[in-house]
Amino acid sequence: QVQLVESGGGLVQPGGSLRLSCLYSGNVESVTPFAWYRQAPGRQRELVARISSARTTEYPSSMRGRFDISRDDDTNTIYLQMNNLEAADTAVYYCNVHGTTWWGQGTQVTVSS
Repeated sequence: QVQLVESGGGLVQPGGSLRLSCLYSGNVESVTPFAWYRQAPGRQRELVARISSARTTEYPSSMRGRFDISRDDDTNTIYLQMNNLEAADTAVYYCNVHGTTWWGQGTQVTVSS
């Protein structure tokens, strides 16, 4: 059993920044890869970033440059730093144990003036 709890979402103006956190617990080892996904209303869930146990990161080309995923296995936390946010980034952001069906409950990010 794995638990993932996201936090850090909220309302931010265009051009602003947010840092999301995902606290993981349960049967998860530090070798586990993680990912952040997002889902906007009426759209499919899409990959935002992922990170391996060796801290190798990958981003879809559309996300590269504004998003930064990191992990702290001492505190069991996965982070997503988001900069220069745009209205199109408005979505519910989910933490995922990559390659599994373990998901958090999501945290809402709204970018609006």
